[in-house]
Amino acid sequence: MRYEVIVIGAGMVGTSIAWHLQKNNSKVLLLDRKLPGLETSYGNAGLIQREAIHTHPFPRQLTELVRVMPNRGTDIRYRLPAILRYHQALLQYWKYSTPASVKKIEAEWQTLIAHCTSEHQTMITASNADELIRRDGWLQLHRSEDTLKIAAALAISDREQGVEHKLLSVEELKVLEPNANFDGFVGAIHWLNSWQVSNPSMLVKAYAKNFEDMGGTIQEKNVKEITPDDSGDGQGWKVVTDNDTYYCDDLVVAAGPWSNELIKPLGYNLPLFPMRGYHQHFKTTGKNTINHSMFDMDKGFVMGPMQQGIRITTGAEMTTMDAPKNFGQLKTVLKLARKILPLEEAVESEAWAGSRPCMPDMKPVIGPAHKHDKLWFAFGHSHQGFTLGPMTGRIMEELIHNKPVIVDVEPFNAQRFSKTK
Repeated sequence: MRYEVIVIGAGMVGTSIAWHLQKNNSKVLLLDRKLPGLETSYGNAGLIQREAIHTHPFPRQLTELVRVMPNRGTDIRYRLPAILRYHQALLQYWKYSTPASVKKIEAEWQTLIAHCTSEHQTMITASNADELIRRDGWLQLHRSEDTLKIAAALAISDREQGVEHKLLSVEELKVLEPNANFDGFVGAIHWLNSWQVSNPSMLVKAYAKNFEDMGGTIQEKNVKEITPDDSGDGQGWKVVTDNDTYYCDDLVVAAGPWSNELIKPLGYNLPLFPMRGYHQHFKTTGKNTINHSMFDMDKGFVMGPMQQGIRITTGAEMTTMDAPKNFGQLKTVLKLARKILPLEEAVESEAWAGSRPCMPDMKPVIGPAHKHDKLWFAFGHSHQGFTLGPMTGRIMEELIHNKPVIVDVEPFNAQRFSKTK
């Protein structure tokens, strides 16, 4: 079967790309080994983060490195095999994390974040998914007067970028969330124009269903190989799965942390590295019901109200894709979370774990491959693939259909890590 475009990867990013292309009159096939919304886009904090205009640089202060090294933190942990495997990418990450580099990177990053809610709204409306969205923001909790003061000053400057916030005292927090115990906290920032999603997987599924309603095709297939199509005029691509072969004019790789393995045989080796996260749901009761997602800024974990229950989401773990689950970080997080909310009955017998695709310069790869025609990349969104999926989808559709592009895509090009460009 031949399609105009095949998109590999049915997470938020890939599904959004397929949706935009199908909406704009391309015949599109969306391919993934699992149905939409069942991998990385399933496991996240469920936030569309309009406030996320700052990146997360590699720690460069000695005090921060010393804090992380014991490997017992709740915000970040690491495993030695991953450090060894991805050491070159991590070295680049460190180099890109100078203040001067971060300032430039954030200016480029902000061009994407600025459109995140408006682009989601377009797809939410078309997919009749409004019941999954709450538009009353989320809470960033602080245990330290110093970190709250720094964050509050930054939030004031962020208003110039369209970010809205309110500084909350502990007493005001108690009014918003009467079931939570805020002992040990000094206040919070309420990010007002970011959105909560009650079931991230279902939002991806809603977008995917609307894609199908417009005539798009979804196949649950494991992609084994992608090669230039040597049949006919040789102007397209061949995608080989476990038991089928598909052909297309344009091919988009949006497979998150699996993307690099697909494109390596074609001569690409981008410094992509995974960061794992864990989450577990607990049954919602009258005693632990909350209205807002709450991020413990000093400990690095999120508590959020979901359809499945109260979702507790850890910080990041630097590990390899195939490493066995290690629930040590989650167990430590749960001890802290239970001091804030009564969490008794776990919904799942085992916590979820999944990896997010990261790039050393903290920006995604969005745009054409530089060695092949009609091959496109869209991955490396780190922790913001869920937030930026629809925006990325719009950009990719505009590029593939040769339209004016909503933002300058040069900062996100695939060859920016090459020694010679």
